[in-house]
Order: sequence, then structure tokens, then C-alpha cells
Amino acid sequence: MTDAGEFIDAALQYEGDWYRADAEQERLGSTLRFYGASVGAVRGTVRDALRKFPGMHHEHITALSSELWAVPVFERRLAAVVLLQTHVGLLRASDLTRLEGFVRSATLAQLVDPLARDVVAPLLANLTGHTRERADVVIDRWATEQDSWLRSAAETVRRTANLPAAGRDKTRPHTSS
Repeated sequence: MTDAGEFIDAALQYEGDWYRADAEQERLGSTLRFYGASVGAVRGTVRDALRKFPGMHHEHITALSSELWAVPVFERRLAAVVLLQTHVGLLRASDLTRLEGFVRSATLAQLVDPLARDVVAPLLANLTGHTRERADVVIDRWATEQDSWLRSAAETVRRTANLPAAGRDKTRPHTSS
């Protein structure tokens, strides 16, 4: 594990409470483990890690997010989302593959929704031209996948970015009815 990954994991465990972990496990009914750290503690831990390990570039951010996501602990995965939210401007269209993997394995709306709304939608908004067109094709594919988490993420991305629904004529402007 990287120094930044170890720092984040140790801080999240320190901030956790067994009673909060048990309550969240029961409330969410997930197969993920829980440390019992609050959302504020997760955000603060990521902020502290970025101060302690400055100068992270695209490769560092995406590798650290994957490192955090690899262990099936809710707070680690939420920290990966917060890290990506914080650095969404560094992300590239090629990162959609990694994000798709995260969505597929998230198993909770509390992870899928912020990934779609606060990472994927702004990533798409930053893309232009051919790169954006290819990214739109990926989101169109998500919308028709059997995986319900991908379909949900596609719907959230479209709603957040005010994109047309899958299969809709993209040459006509999208309007709300």
C-alpha cells in the first residue's frame, strides 16, 4: 500500500466507532464492511492526506482511488469518491473504464450516486469534440446494461448534465416536460 493509502486507511479506522459501523451495516444492508467513520471524517481525512502528500497528478490520484476502492470497506470507497470529486478536473475520458468498474462493484446508492453526479457528470462536462462523443457512447451503453448500478449511474449522469435519454435524437435539444 502507498503511504497516502496507509495514511487514509489508518485515519479512517481511528475515526471509526464500532456502534456507528454496526448501525450503518444494518441500515444499508451491504456486504461491504464499515469502519464507522462519519462522512465528515472521510472528507477531512482526504483533505488531510492531500495536504500531507501534495503534488499528486492524474496517475497518483487514479492509482490511489483504485487502491482505496480495492478493499471492500465503505469508508475507503467513499474516500476514493471524495478524492475523485476533489480532482475531477484531472480526469480523462479514458478514466471512464475505471469509473465503470467502481460503479459495478459499488453495491450501494450512497457510492453510485456521488460517483455519477459528482465525478462522471463533471468529467463529461469537461470533454469536447470527438472525446466527448466517445464518452457519450459509453454512457449510452451504461443506460442499456443489465447491471442496475450502471443503468442508475447513467440516469443520474444524464439528469445531472441535462443530457438526452438513451436512444433519444441527440440533434434535437432536450427539454423537460
